[in-house]
Amino acid sequence: MMTYWIPESPCTLPANASHRVRIGAIIFNDKGELLVVQEKSGILRGTGLWKIPTGMVDEDEDIEAAAIREVKEETGIDTEFKEILLFRQSHKAFFDKSELFFLCILRPLSFDVQKQELEIEAAQWLSLEEFAAQPYAQHNDLGECITNLCLARANHDYSQFIPVVAPTRSISDRGLQYVYLNAETLLSGQSF
Repeated sequence: MMTYWIPESPCTLPANASHRVRIGAIIFNDKGELLVVQEKSGILRGTGLWKIPTGMVDEDEDIEAAAIREVKEETGIDTEFKEILLFRQSHKAFFDKSELFFLCILRPLSFDVQKQELEIEAAQWLSLEEFAAQPYAQHNDLGECITNLCLARANHDYSQFIPVVAPTRSISDRGLQYVYLNAETLLSGQSF
């Protein structure tokens, strides 16, 4: 981004985009198996690592829509958004930008895996035990966190974030916004 500040005062224009937004999707089938993929390119190429489908949120795209789209693109599986389990902020992630990562749970509406040829080496349903046994799931902070959340979700021992639609009153007034609240907070009647 190239800018030129005309007034003779300190420039108050913000730097170009400071964050990118990514999603990860956890999808269990009726057998309790997890939908996983192996990357065809990038740092995970050729490692044999099974991971959950992930991807970038497009401009003006809701997190829910991005999760559904990415899963469909990578695996051919149709899904329904259920909830956000966690979000993480990290810095110096991609081109030295910060990143917001949202881990979502989706419900499958189809089960026949059709991997995307461009980005995905392999895609399949995998037992949670096999997924959790991978070194990445045991020796990587985010991998371990995702594995623990998968296990907690499978045992119904977790508290999710629920999207609450709230009207916006901003100057740009683009319609609706979503506020994500912890389910226990929402159910207890606490205000935000």
